[in-house]
Amino acid sequence: MQMFPLTVTNAISRRHGKTLVGPVSCTLMGTGTTIVLGPNGSGKTTLLRLFHGSARLHSGTVTWACDAQIARQQTGFVFQRPVMLRRSVLDNLIYPLRLRGITKKDARFRGETIARRVGLSDLLGHPAPVLSGGEQQKLALARALITDPKILFLDEPCAALDGKSTRDIETILQDAVASGTRLIMATHDLGQARRLADDVLFLLNGQVAEHTPAQRFFDCPTSAPAQAFLNGDIVE
Repeated sequence: MQMFPLTVTNAISRRHGKTLVGPVSCTLMGTGTTIVLGPNGSGKTTLLRLFHGSARLHSGTVTWACDAQIARQQTGFVFQRPVMLRRSVLDNLIYPLRLRGITKKDARFRGETIARRVGLSDLLGHPAPVLSGGEQQKLALARALITDPKILFLDEPCAALDGKSTRDIETILQDAVASGTRLIMATHDLGQARRLADDVLFLLNGQVAEHTPAQRFFDCPTSAPAQAFLNGDIVE
């Protein structure tokens, strides 16, 4: 099934009468990792949710190459603060599979398989809420990947993690891309953006100030706000 391009045309999202994002127009193609950058409050989370279909679209269009509902079923979303069910690590992992009607035996096998992949095999029987922050984020990522999504949205998944946990998460993400998963990810970490991005979407005041291949963005941004942002200046 062909899902891309994802075409966004004059999209606007508001809350309580305030415009959070828009108007935004951009086109995303079907491979690699798009990194969404921008100052705090620029609308990165809302933009991801608009792409995903979980934010209200007040005007404009967000169009996939296939039916929107079918596309939504092929996506996953990982939040900055993972939500843990008050169950074991394994039960958290297999929860989305059980919702889809996968037998408990098959779900358990897939859960154990992906736990090995992300380094959680020794914790399968532990209560998920008592895990460390890095372990919880690995679990959230594994739970999103266990359904084999074609697209994974990530909202600053390493924001509260130490260096080792961040490295582990990035390795999992790079493996996912190598296996064919499309990533669209917001981050505030320029180093992480440089390591992971194939293209960069730079957001300012809810609008796309620049969308360009990653190397070009970091070497020669075309907008003054993007240059200031890369220089570490305050951008308003």
